[in-house]
Amino acid sequence: MEPTPGLQLTARAAAELCRLAAVGGQPGLAWLELLAGSCETWALRLRAGNGGAEPLARADGITLHCRRAQQGLLQGLQLDYQADLNGGGFLIRGPGRIRSCACGAAFTPLLASGPSGG
Repeated sequence: MEPTPGLQLTARAAAELCRLAAVGGQPGLAWLELLAGSCETWALRLRAGNGGAEPLARADGITLHCRRAQQGLLQGLQLDYQADLNGGGFLIRGPGRIRSCACGAAFTPLLASGPSGG
């Protein structure tokens, strides 16, 4: 099955996902899970492998999987990765579509533009 278009992976995110997948013994495969967040509604968890989920996005040698029930929450968003001297982390972005916490790894979908199937 082809991945559902909607979540965009930046080159930095794809590179870090490739690294995590290789370290986790699952080269080229990563999966994203949305968990209940503490500062916003949803928090990201990324792991090596496919998690028994369906393809969501492909870029630069990595296929990112996600459970079908959560894919709609990620439509129109972007997954990025930023590193600094204190470490690094994945960030979810979607100007006007989500509210993010300060860490950038948790978000709440905004419903300002009308009904949404979430």
